[in-house]
Amino acid sequence: MSDLDPPTIERVDAAGLLADVVSQPLQLEDALWRTESAGLPAAEAPGGLLVCGMGGSAVGADLANAVLGDRATRPLHVLRGYDPPGWLTSDVFVLCSSYSGETEETLACYEAARVADAQRAVITTGGSLAAMAREDGVPVIGIPSGMQPRAAVIYMVVGALAVAASCNVAPSLRGEIEQAEPLLRGLSDEWGPGSTASRAAEVARKLHGTVPIVHGAGPTLAPAVRWKTQINENAKTAAYACALPEANHNEICGWERGRGLAPLSAVFLENADQHPRVRRRVELTAKLARDTGAPCALVDAHGETPFERVLSLVLLGDLVSLYLAVLEGVDPTPVEAIERFKAELGG
Repeated sequence: MSDLDPPTIERVDAAGLLADVVSQPLQLEDALWRTESAGLPAAEAPGGLLVCGMGGSAVGADLANAVLGDRATRPLHVLRGYDPPGWLTSDVFVLCSSYSGETEETLACYEAARVADAQRAVITTGGSLAAMAREDGVPVIGIPSGMQPRAAVIYMVVGALAVAASCNVAPSLRGEIEQAEPLLRGLSDEWGPGSTASRAAEVARKLHGTVPIVHGAGPTLAPAVRWKTQINENAKTAAYACALPEANHNEICGWERGRGLAPLSAVFLENADQHPRVRRRVELTAKLARDTGAPCALVDAHGETPFERVLSLVLLGDLVSLYLAVLEGVDPTPVEAIERFKAELGG
């Protein structure tokens, strides 16, 4: 672990982003308390739930969808952009998610939901979004400030699940969320800094110096996208996510020449309940990638419940991305490219 020993990690991770990641299990109880303190009223949303957000503020809804699977009784859609769909009416419940409360796309969606007379809730640390919601009498799920937005993933996924239950889009998963804490705490200890048998460190070393292609299927697709974006933001490295079985109908052709153009690697996120044909597709796709000389990592979800499995993959991917940052010698916290882009975009 010399390249990933605690002193090295502490030196590179100057702002302590790792501390927020390894504390994900401990955040579950606080996230539940905060959603319940928001006073979400019981509601009916025949048109389903629309979650509006960007970046780390949107991923919670993707992960909530993965956790719910076929337990959702009405649609749960995620919108990343300015303009809500034409089917937005008062029958749809809208959750606007913005860590800062100042995300311009999400503020535009809040206004559109108000015009449509849709039932609403917001999840944020404050800002303009919280101010507008309080003025309108809309419930505000307040979350802790002082984190990187992408580090607030536990609050975002628990908030999305709570809103889905409150508007009768899905059953309450409170018990399932509470049950996950011991498992995730154990995995955090096992994979965290200083561990001599860290699966996260092993995968990070395998991916170091490559462009990872992270594969997911069904409930592991949202975690695959989370892996991709965390590697982008934390390790400042190109990474991509793709869906199985869809990738077997197009993207696998890229492996024929891809390794000659870039040092690709492949990650496959697996789940105990995945379709047997998907499992076979993973085996064959991994063989195809290995045959090109690409490093491959097959990663199993941990746990008995969908929530445990999805969040175990999130925890592992977040740690892999941070260890990649340390191996690259880059501070994982600053996102200077995003800040420069926002400055150039202006108001």
